[in-house]
Amino acid sequence: MMSQTEREQIDDLPPSAKLVFKVLEYKGSLTQKQIVDESMLSARTVRYALERLEDIGVVDEDIYFADARQNLYEIDVPTEVEPDQCADAQCAE
Repeated sequence: MMSQTEREQIDDLPPSAKLVFKVLEYKGSLTQKQIVDESMLSARTVRYALERLEDIGVVDEDIYFADARQNLYEIDVPTEVEPDQCADAQCAE
């Protein structure tokens, strides 16, 4: 689960960065071009949003092995747990 501090940092971001975060949350790991296509934001806006998300440590950048010229972005913090993923006693609450 995301900490209160991380949640507050995300709340302080511009709307474009929040949208990019949500796209990554729902779609999983994506390249910058895929984020542009999914979010319908400009490439420049997505680049800025990803920089902001990386600055606060909630998005991680990795190599995209299918095309090494691109990077793969993914959420670096645990988000909401789906009900069908709860197998531990801590999810029984």
